[in-house]
Amino acid sequence: MQMAEVREKAKKLGLKTSRKGKRDLIREIQAAEGNYQCYGTAVDSCDQLQCCWREDCLPGKSA
Repeated sequence: MQMAEVREKAKKLGLKTSRKGKRDLIREIQAAEGNYQCYGTAVDSCDQLQCCWREDCLPGKSA
């Protein structure tokens, strides 16, 4: 997902987006949605099968 899309999603949730990197902003979105703040922390696999960030979080890995 492109950063512009991440910022748009954050703005819809009422989050401030300036001066935040993609990883931190996605984690804030996850928290605002009531999900685990785990973006970018998985090593080899992820059990969050319905996560909208999954493909971006685990690129090239067999999730």
